[in-house]
Amino acid sequence: MNVGASRQFRPQRAILFDLDGTLIDSAPDITAAVNELLAGRDLAPLRVDQVKAMIGGGVTKLVERAFAASGSPLSGSALEEANRDMAPIYRRHLTGLTRLMPGVREVLTHFHLNGTAMGVVTNKPQLATREILLHFHLTEYLGAIVGGDAVTQLKPAPDTLLLALDQLGVEPTDTLMVGDSSSDVGAARAAGMPVILLRGGYTQVPVEEIGADLVCDSLLDLPSAMQKLGAAA
Repeated sequence: MNVGASRQFRPQRAILFDLDGTLIDSAPDITAAVNELLAGRDLAPLRVDQVKAMIGGGVTKLVERAFAASGSPLSGSALEEANRDMAPIYRRHLTGLTRLMPGVREVLTHFHLNGTAMGVVTNKPQLATREILLHFHLTEYLGAIVGGDAVTQLKPAPDTLLLALDQLGVEPTDTLMVGDSSSDVGAARAAGMPVILLRGGYTQVPVEEIGADLVCDSLLDLPSAMQKLGAAA
């Protein structure tokens, strides 16, 4: 667990979590959806590790990256058509192969019992996000659930974070962002809040190089990490 030395913190009243690669390992389901879309156009399937590298930026960006990786890049109306075809396919592959990341339920229970407000902020569509959280019985812990289609700009823009803060009734300086990628860091910085990244998520850049205030091995480290941030205030 590495702590940045130069930034000053104050104790957090709320935590915002990214979803894919942070609370859930959804790469197998997302791969299944991508490969179903590609098969409909007689393209070869992609591996999970290939698709994992494409996650981040929303479904539209995922589709664009998948066709590019398949050697059949799309743009304009062709990309729009592929995105329309992807929508129902994506909804069929939300929870079949997806699993919780280690420590999720224990950590959410811990902070819930301590009275910490929590929310999820993701570039995944709102309905899909809610369906996944309901499937894993996590909604009871969350005071805000904000998907990418609920705002104008996706992360790394701060829109999802700011909407969640409004729903929770807390200020950015009282809130911690927890994620796994550079888009989470960018969104947190733009919103004016500290950010922790977790190892083992969906990023092609080493998490130590992304610029988070702190890096943890897993969510189970989060309570002690919060204490370190508070001690640095």
